[in-house]
Amino acid sequence: MVYLLVGIAGIFGASLRYLMGLPFKDTLVYGFPIATFLTNMIGCFVLGWFTTFLPKIKFLSPSFITALGTGLVGSFTTFSTFSVETVRLMMESKWSIAVIYILLSLWGGLLFSLLGYRAGMLYKRDGGMEES
Repeated sequence: MVYLLVGIAGIFGASLRYLMGLPFKDTLVYGFPIATFLTNMIGCFVLGWFTTFLPKIKFLSPSFITALGTGLVGSFTTFSTFSVETVRLMMESKWSIAVIYILLSLWGGLLFSLLGYRAGMLYKRDGGMEES
């Protein structure tokens, strides 16, 4: 059953990824692939949030939580596109843009994951807000 849920969630994640890219179709800011970068940062935040928040919701099954994290977010984000775009930048001798893209993706991804994780920790299991 979990495989089916992951697959269905993956359909939605891949569709969201496609829709996210439409407004940025062929949009490069000085060669920087903005659509993939934004998609991956959003995905890092959401997965961090899902990881800490969803298990606190009592009526969600572990299978459904896995489907959302692995299926939805996993198919929404795109490491392969990031890699191909980086290689393309390098082959076009756009080394500075490639290095900026790599560093922003790495550190931005970690930062957004942390922010999502912390956002998910704000909620107690009973649905109220955590006190600082």
